[in-house]
Amino acid sequence: MLGRGRADLDGIAAQQRYEFAPDDGGMVRLQTAAGVISPVQVSAEILKVLSDRGAASLGGALDGVVITVPAYFDDAQRQATRDAAAIAGLNVLRLLNEPTAAAVAYGLDSGDEGLVVIFDLGGGTFDVSLLRLTRGVFEVLATGGNSGLGGDDFDDLLADLILEKAQSTGALDPSSRRQLMTQARRIKELLSSQSQVDVTLQLPALQWQGQIDLAEFEAKISGLVEETIKASRRVLRDADVTAAEIAQVVLVGGSTRVPRVRAAVEAFFGREPLTQIDPDRVVALGAALQADVLVGNKPDDEMLLLDVLPLSLGLETMGGLVEKVIGRNTPIPVQRAQEFTTYKDGQTAMLIHVLQGEREQVVDCRSLAQFELRGIPPMVAGAAKIKVVFQVDADGLLSVSAAELGTGVSTSITVKPSYGLSDTEVTDMLKASFAFAKEDAAARMLLEARVDAQRLVDALAAALQQDGAALLTDEEAQALQQGIKALETVIAGDQVHSISAATQKLSQASDEFAAKRMDQEVRRALTGQSLDAVLEPTQAN
Repeated sequence: MLGRGRADLDGIAAQQRYEFAPDDGGMVRLQTAAGVISPVQVSAEILKVLSDRGAASLGGALDGVVITVPAYFDDAQRQATRDAAAIAGLNVLRLLNEPTAAAVAYGLDSGDEGLVVIFDLGGGTFDVSLLRLTRGVFEVLATGGNSGLGGDDFDDLLADLILEKAQSTGALDPSSRRQLMTQARRIKELLSSQSQVDVTLQLPALQWQGQIDLAEFEAKISGLVEETIKASRRVLRDADVTAAEIAQVVLVGGSTRVPRVRAAVEAFFGREPLTQIDPDRVVALGAALQADVLVGNKPDDEMLLLDVLPLSLGLETMGGLVEKVIGRNTPIPVQRAQEFTTYKDGQTAMLIHVLQGEREQVVDCRSLAQFELRGIPPMVAGAAKIKVVFQVDADGLLSVSAAELGTGVSTSITVKPSYGLSDTEVTDMLKASFAFAKEDAAARMLLEARVDAQRLVDALAAALQQDGAALLTDEEAQALQQGIKALETVIAGDQVHSISAATQKLSQASDEFAAKRMDQEVRRALTGQSLDAVLEPTQAN
């Protein structure tokens, strides 16, 4: 269901086991006891557990991971996989096709040449791929399969067989159905090594005792097994290859343990398939071997190719402007840092808004993520130092972190910078940045002038409220208030020169007030201090 809409699931038996949330036209969402979740969130939770197990087993944090995907996964499904990895906080070294991983696990990349079929029947999916191996290079000649066919469907048919033998006609409640499916899976696994299984069902809605024979099970699933052979035949036909030309057949996926499946594969290809490696682990083993290369443990092997960022990455600053942190066409992986500061006195939080695009204003760029940095010590505007770090890894995953340098408080987020953008959309954004270059520059100047003017208005208004009555006459205070109103009027306009001139005029008019406030602060600081203590030089350590 990764990267799939509701309409994409029509005809897939697995969809009957789930309750879907109302369709909003996007990826499907599931109604669960924990609320509405997406397949991406489910995948992320699984990846988190696997990551934790890996870290515990290896005795430290993971440098990166290789995630395998079915060969037929399209861009949307691969992107959803990357998103799940990003949510899980994983550094993805590469997405690797499962058939390629299986071939690597068997060492078929070590010099053997010829045609290899990877027959992959897992719990929920089936795909078959034809590879040509030439001097360790994998070339996929054809691939096919069925994203809705797998061991789960065998379980469903076995559960139906049990209900038939128990002469049960009524619908089961969800709890009983789940227990029945668990029993069906157990029986299926036992039938891979024995010809008959005794069954005792004690469900809330069904009690039955009897036997299931291997022959009965094989008769039930024969149609599904034949579907896998038909898909294999289509793949060979697409590549214009005969079964006799196949050098090796590799079985992948737990469902290839079913005797009927193995017999059908051997009969069709005319050779015994490779089964020495546990079919549940063969893909994972190949992925691990590939990850070993990608982290540099085999420097003589080909390393991961560098890519470049298609569009600039930056942050929103005051006035709706975009401050670019990493420019487009920068080779990745890359890390860039930039310091920012607070806009208002006493500001204790900052919104970090990550953007992608070449334009100068937020409204013309694509929003990637927003998060808040909290716990900034209250200081005067401009005093706090906020360091924002952008890091893009080799797979294009972006991590953004922000930290206040004085206290060390920090926060971070991981996003995918190119998610949802096609090549055409990227091109359109670049064209727009060139076409509107002059307008963008003018708009930026106007927004910057407004930001500077508003900063002066806010600071002067706060100062007047705090010290105006004590340090100024009524006439002086009134003159500055009028200056504030005049500048606010000009800010509403669109003349950069007028705003800058009015800002400078009010700044000069308030200089004397600022000097009086500084004198007052100095006197407060010296109150109760002796002259000798003030003038005594500080000793260096």
